[in-house]
Amino acid sequence: MSLFLIIVGAVMIFVSEFKGQLQNLPWHEKILASYFQSVTTRTAGFNTINMEALSNGSLFVMVILMFIGASPGSTGGGIKTTTAAILFSAARSWLSGKDVPELFERSIPRDAVQKSFALLFIAQAAVAVVVFLLFITEKSPFINILFEVVSAFGTVGLSTGITPHLSDTGKLLIALMMYMGRIGPLTLALLVGQKVVKRYYYYPEERVMIG
Repeated sequence: MSLFLIIVGAVMIFVSEFKGQLQNLPWHEKILASYFQSVTTRTAGFNTINMEALSNGSLFVMVILMFIGASPGSTGGGIKTTTAAILFSAARSWLSGKDVPELFERSIPRDAVQKSFALLFIAQAAVAVVVFLLFITEKSPFINILFEVVSAFGTVGLSTGITPHLSDTGKLLIALMMYMGRIGPLTLALLVGQKVVKRYYYYPEERVMIG
Protein backbone atom coordinates (compact mmCIF):
# COMPACT_ATOMS: atom_id res chain seq x y z
CA MET A 1 0.00 0.00 0.00
CA SER A 2 2.83 2.39 0.83
CA LEU A 3 4.56 1.66 -2.46
CA PHE A 4 1.29 2.15 -4.36
CA LEU A 5 0.63 5.52 -2.69
CA ILE A 6 4.18 6.74 -3.31
CA ILE A 7 4.14 5.84 -7.00
CA VAL A 8 0.61 7.07 -7.75
CA GLY A 9 1.16 10.26 -5.74
CA ALA A 10 4.46 11.01 -7.49
CA VAL A 11 2.94 10.49 -10.94
CA MET A 12 -0.07 12.70 -10.21
CA ILE A 13 2.06 15.50 -8.72
CA PHE A 14 4.42 15.25 -11.69
CA VAL A 15 1.53 15.61 -14.14
CA SER A 16 -0.09 18.44 -12.17
CA GLU A 17 3.08 20.48 -11.78
CA PHE A 18 4.80 19.67 -15.08
CA LYS A 19 4.02 23.16 -16.39
CA GLY A 20 3.99 24.70 -12.94
CA GLN A 21 6.50 24.36 -10.11
CA LEU A 22 8.53 21.73 -12.01
CA GLN A 23 8.63 23.65 -15.27
CA ASN A 24 12.19 25.02 -14.96
CA LEU A 25 13.74 21.91 -13.44
CA PRO A 26 15.72 19.29 -15.42
CA TRP A 27 14.01 15.93 -15.91
CA HIS A 28 15.79 14.08 -13.12
CA GLU A 29 14.93 16.85 -10.66
CA LYS A 30 11.30 16.88 -11.80
CA ILE A 31 11.06 13.16 -11.01
CA LEU A 32 12.94 13.49 -7.72
CA ALA A 33 10.85 16.47 -6.55
CA SER A 34 7.60 14.66 -7.40
CA TYR A 35 8.77 11.54 -5.61
CA PHE A 36 9.91 13.48 -2.55
CA GLN A 37 6.63 15.38 -2.21
CA SER A 38 4.67 12.14 -2.55
CA VAL A 39 6.65 10.56 0.28
CA THR A 40 6.75 13.59 2.58
CA THR A 41 2.97 14.12 2.54
CA ARG A 42 2.63 10.99 4.68
CA THR A 43 5.73 11.39 6.83
CA ALA A 44 7.87 14.35 7.88
CA GLY A 45 6.18 17.22 6.07
CA PHE A 46 9.25 18.78 4.45
CA ASN A 47 8.93 20.44 1.06
CA THR A 48 11.38 21.17 -1.74
CA ILE A 49 8.96 23.20 -3.86
CA ASN A 50 6.89 26.28 -3.03
CA MET A 51 3.70 25.01 -1.41
CA GLU A 52 1.91 28.33 -1.80
CA ALA A 53 2.28 28.20 -5.60
CA LEU A 54 1.08 24.62 -6.14
CA SER A 55 -1.89 23.96 -8.40
CA ASN A 56 -5.24 22.88 -6.99
CA GLY A 57 -4.70 19.45 -8.52
CA SER A 58 -1.45 18.90 -6.61
CA LEU A 59 -2.96 20.18 -3.36
CA PHE A 60 -5.92 17.82 -3.78
CA VAL A 61 -3.63 14.83 -4.36
CA MET A 62 -1.65 15.76 -1.26
CA VAL A 63 -4.86 16.07 0.75
CA ILE A 64 -5.74 12.46 -0.12
CA LEU A 65 -2.25 11.24 0.75
CA MET A 66 -2.21 13.14 4.05
CA PHE A 67 -5.66 11.83 4.96
CA ILE A 68 -4.49 8.24 4.50
CA GLY A 69 -1.31 9.04 6.38
CA ALA A 70 1.41 6.74 7.65
CA SER A 71 1.49 3.06 8.57
CA PRO A 72 0.42 1.62 11.95
CA GLY A 73 3.00 1.83 14.72
CA SER A 74 4.51 5.05 13.41
CA THR A 75 4.21 8.55 14.84
CA GLY A 76 2.33 9.73 11.74
CA GLY A 77 -1.40 10.48 11.70
CA GLY A 78 -4.15 9.80 9.21
CA ILE A 79 -6.40 6.77 8.95
CA LYS A 80 -3.30 4.61 8.21
CA THR A 81 -2.29 2.64 5.13
CA THR A 82 -3.68 -0.65 6.41
CA THR A 83 -7.12 0.93 6.90
CA ALA A 84 -7.08 2.18 3.31
CA ALA A 85 -5.97 -1.26 2.09
CA ILE A 86 -8.80 -3.00 3.97
CA LEU A 87 -11.39 -0.53 2.66
CA PHE A 88 -10.15 -1.05 -0.90
CA SER A 89 -10.18 -4.82 -0.45
CA ALA A 90 -13.71 -4.77 0.98
CA ALA A 91 -15.06 -2.65 -1.88
CA ARG A 92 -13.34 -4.83 -4.48
CA SER A 93 -14.59 -8.06 -2.90
CA TRP A 94 -18.19 -6.88 -2.64
CA LEU A 95 -18.20 -5.59 -6.22
CA SER A 96 -16.89 -8.93 -7.43
CA GLY A 97 -19.56 -10.85 -5.49
CA LYS A 98 -17.38 -12.18 -2.67
CA ASP A 99 -18.70 -12.02 0.87
CA VAL A 100 -15.26 -12.00 2.52
CA PRO A 101 -12.53 -9.44 1.64
CA GLU A 102 -9.20 -10.97 0.65
CA LEU A 103 -5.65 -9.63 0.38
CA PHE A 104 -2.58 -11.63 -0.70
CA GLU A 105 -4.40 -14.96 -0.32
CA ARG A 106 -5.56 -14.08 3.18
CA SER A 107 -9.11 -13.37 4.38
CA ILE A 108 -9.73 -10.11 6.24
CA PRO A 109 -11.70 -10.57 9.52
CA ARG A 110 -15.12 -8.94 9.60
CA ASP A 111 -14.28 -6.94 12.74
CA ALA A 112 -11.26 -5.39 10.99
CA VAL A 113 -13.50 -4.27 8.12
CA GLN A 114 -16.06 -2.82 10.53
CA LYS A 115 -13.38 -0.93 12.48
CA SER A 116 -11.93 0.42 9.24
CA PHE A 117 -15.29 1.80 8.11
CA ALA A 118 -15.95 3.27 11.56
CA LEU A 119 -12.53 4.93 11.56
CA LEU A 120 -13.09 6.33 8.07
CA PHE A 121 -16.49 7.75 9.04
CA ILE A 122 -15.19 9.41 12.22
CA ALA A 123 -12.17 10.88 10.41
CA GLN A 124 -14.27 12.26 7.55
CA ALA A 125 -16.83 13.71 9.96
CA ALA A 126 -14.12 15.40 12.05
CA VAL A 127 -12.45 16.93 8.99
CA ALA A 128 -15.80 18.11 7.61
CA VAL A 129 -16.82 19.76 10.90
CA VAL A 130 -13.51 21.59 11.37
CA VAL A 131 -13.44 22.71 7.73
CA PHE A 132 -16.97 24.08 8.08
CA LEU A 133 -16.05 25.97 11.26
CA LEU A 134 -13.00 27.45 9.56
CA PHE A 135 -15.22 28.63 6.69
CA ILE A 136 -17.02 30.71 9.30
CA THR A 137 -13.95 32.12 11.06
CA GLU A 138 -11.56 32.53 8.11
CA LYS A 139 -11.57 34.09 4.63
CA SER A 140 -9.10 31.78 2.89
CA PRO A 141 -9.86 29.71 -0.26
CA PHE A 142 -11.56 26.34 0.15
CA ILE A 143 -8.60 24.21 -0.98
CA ASN A 144 -6.22 26.03 1.39
CA ILE A 145 -8.47 25.51 4.40
CA LEU A 146 -9.04 21.85 3.50
CA PHE A 147 -5.29 21.37 3.06
CA GLU A 148 -4.48 22.88 6.47
CA VAL A 149 -7.11 20.79 8.27
CA VAL A 150 -6.07 17.49 6.68
CA SER A 151 -2.40 18.34 7.21
CA ALA A 152 -3.17 18.82 10.91
CA PHE A 153 -5.17 15.59 11.03
CA GLY A 154 -2.30 13.70 9.41
CA THR A 155 0.25 15.46 11.67
CA VAL A 156 2.19 16.16 8.48
CA GLY A 157 3.44 19.71 8.98
CA LEU A 158 2.90 20.95 5.44
CA SER A 159 1.14 24.28 4.97
CA THR A 160 0.03 26.56 2.16
CA GLY A 161 1.03 29.53 4.30
CA ILE A 162 -2.30 30.50 5.83
CA THR A 163 -1.75 29.07 9.33
CA PRO A 164 0.09 32.12 10.76
CA HIS A 165 -2.74 34.33 9.51
CA LEU A 166 -5.57 32.34 11.06
CA SER A 167 -7.67 33.85 13.82
CA ASP A 168 -7.17 32.63 17.39
CA THR A 169 -10.24 30.42 16.97
CA GLY A 170 -8.85 29.03 13.72
CA LYS A 171 -5.48 28.24 15.32
CA LEU A 172 -7.24 26.50 18.20
CA LEU A 173 -9.26 24.37 15.78
CA ILE A 174 -6.09 23.38 13.90
CA ALA A 175 -4.39 22.51 17.20
CA LEU A 176 -7.34 20.34 18.24
CA MET A 177 -7.24 18.64 14.86
CA MET A 178 -3.55 17.87 15.30
CA TYR A 179 -4.28 16.33 18.70
CA MET A 180 -7.11 14.21 17.32
CA GLY A 181 -5.01 13.16 14.35
CA ARG A 182 -2.34 11.78 16.64
CA ILE A 183 -4.49 10.38 19.45
CA GLY A 184 -8.01 10.01 18.07
CA PRO A 185 -7.72 7.27 15.42
CA LEU A 186 -5.58 5.07 17.66
CA THR A 187 -7.88 5.57 20.65
CA LEU A 188 -10.95 4.91 18.51
CA ALA A 189 -9.47 1.69 17.14
CA LEU A 190 -8.71 0.46 20.66
CA LEU A 191 -12.17 1.35 21.95
CA VAL A 192 -13.95 -0.28 19.03
CA GLY A 193 -11.71 -3.32 19.19
CA GLN A 194 -11.93 -3.95 22.95
CA LYS A 195 -15.52 -3.07 23.77
CA VAL A 196 -17.80 -6.00 22.94
CA VAL A 197 -21.53 -5.63 23.58
CA LYS A 198 -23.30 -8.92 24.21
CA ARG A 199 -26.68 -9.07 22.46
CA TYR A 200 -29.58 -11.15 23.74
CA TYR A 201 -31.97 -10.23 20.94
CA TYR A 202 -31.96 -9.08 17.31
CA TYR A 203 -34.48 -7.00 15.38
CA PRO A 204 -35.97 -8.34 12.12
CA GLU A 205 -33.91 -7.53 9.04
CA GLU A 206 -35.09 -4.78 6.71
CA ARG A 207 -34.08 -4.53 3.05
CA VAL A 208 -32.84 -1.00 2.23
CA MET A 209 -32.21 0.30 -1.26
CA ILE A 210 -28.53 1.21 -1.77
CA GLY A 211 -27.33 3.53 -4.50
